[in-house]
Amino acid sequence: MHVLLTEAFLTSLTFGAVTVAVPLLLAGLGEQISEKAGVLNIGIEGMMLFGAYLGFTAAYYSGSFALGFVAGGLGGAAVAALVMLLCVRHGLNQIVIGIAVTLGVQGLTALLYFSRFSGSYPRLERDPGLPLLGLSHIPVLGSGLFSHDPIVYLSVILVPALRLLFRSSQVGLNLEAAGNAPAALDAAGIDVIGTRSLAVLATGLLAGVGGAYLANVGAGLFVPFMTRGSGFIGIVLAMLAQGRPLWVLLGATLFGVSLSMSTALQVAGIDIPTDLVQMLPFAVVMLVLIVFARHSVLPRALGQPYVRGDR
Repeated sequence: MHVLLTEAFLTSLTFGAVTVAVPLLLAGLGEQISEKAGVLNIGIEGMMLFGAYLGFTAAYYSGSFALGFVAGGLGGAAVAALVMLLCVRHGLNQIVIGIAVTLGVQGLTALLYFSRFSGSYPRLERDPGLPLLGLSHIPVLGSGLFSHDPIVYLSVILVPALRLLFRSSQVGLNLEAAGNAPAALDAAGIDVIGTRSLAVLATGLLAGVGGAYLANVGAGLFVPFMTRGSGFIGIVLAMLAQGRPLWVLLGATLFGVSLSMSTALQVAGIDIPTDLVQMLPFAVVMLVLIVFARHSVLPRALGQPYVRGDR
């Protein structure tokens, strides 16, 4: 037991948990924006994956992590634009289109990767991060919590910013109405299709940045299918959070700890079967769904295309 209280174990666990949690946090917050507007964005997995590929490629050729995040966000937004066109503008089934987009992006990124990097398997240099003065030198937790890329700090700041947006702005009210009473929003003179379209694009932007972070900072390389369900976990977080960004942060942290446990245990020298540890986050997902899913309240028009004049 004393091994679990060592500085090496706790530092590895906290640093790994933050690194893993950030893509989940961005995906969950992005999905929350879409769901508030009434769009069930199943294609978020594909948005993360395309953002990971473009983000890695941009960072590799430019040598800039910042440019990699920009490219990742634009890549996620490009995939989101396709979902927006098909689901929001043309009213096609959101679940079917989301799954199709994800499968298509998985095949496309694998093809692009092997056609460009086949046999070389390039890696990025380690991201130096931005240690926060004073805080990064706190014993045990300092290096694990306060020595990360600026994207980490911006992601955390995004949580209260979105809470303020949802609760205290006209934009938040429009999103709420687009998901619960789109006909009333339309009657008030607000463009429902436009509101939902912008929400989906914002989701893609955040998911793409999360994918770029996963590839460039979390792994330092891109491999096909590397998101491994992170987007779907983001969907679960958004649904269970019920419009509360803080709950997305807490859920992402929980899954981050679960996913980073394997590496931390290896650092501590504890011999536990890897398969058992890797099963932990998915067991946590099922447990959370069993306990909380029945009490979740989703927008009334979630997943339903809006056609003016329909009631």
